[in-house]
Amino acid sequence: MRVMHRFQLWLQKHLVICFALMTISFMGFGVLSFDLIRVVAANADYLSSYGLIALKDGGLQQLFELWLKASVAMLFWILFKLSELNLVQAFSQPH
Repeated sequence: MRVMHRFQLWLQKHLVICFALMTISFMGFGVLSFDLIRVVAANADYLSSYGLIALKDGGLQQLFELWLKASVAMLFWILFKLSELNLVQAFSQPH
């Protein structure tokens, strides 16, 4: 059985924890993505304006760090959507 499927089954059995995880992942996504577009645009402008000098001064490293931050934000978003799916299914099914 795949790890994500087992995790989803576990979340279905623990709805309070699922809701807490959904809240934490929502906050994590918000914090990480806050102002990300502006910073990425500024970094791209810096790299395009100064070229190789910007690369030597750490512009490429900063771009990689921004990409990593965006990737972690997307992981939080996926966790949020998985939690949301489980909660919606739990509340919409009659017992």
